[in-house]
Amino acid sequence: MAFESAGAGELFLLGRLLFGGVLAFTGLNHFQNAGQMTPYAEAKGLPAPAASVYGSGGLLLVSGVLVVLGAYPVIAAGALATFLVASAVMMHNFWAVPDDQVQDEMTQFLKNVALAGGALSLLAVAGTSWPYSVGMSLF
Repeated sequence: MAFESAGAGELFLLGRLLFGGVLAFTGLNHFQNAGQMTPYAEAKGLPAPAASVYGSGGLLLVSGVLVVLGAYPVIAAGALATFLVASAVMMHNFWAVPDDQVQDEMTQFLKNVALAGGALSLLAVAGTSWPYSVGMSLF
């Protein structure tokens, strides 16, 4: 299907490495910097802010690694897309912050929306056989 042209499989693998690798690194960062991230989560009104930081870190780390490996792509891409849209709206609500924070929050909001688009693109091809993957899937 989508990976029949020359170099398509290799480009798809590179895309997975970049996309999933950055998200996995971001998840690891949640664990390493939970002390600095928890007050931000609390200021945004999240219940159990420390648990939210660790939970989101775990989701990003595990889902990012699964994307890189090509394992359980429907679950990984779906979880990432859902999380990225939800966190864009809940954590980076640029429309509801003081003027001096609008640009930073808008940048983070748009970053999450763009990454959600990438996750949705992966979800669109999650039912196909991914080249250079471990081939583990539920669907």
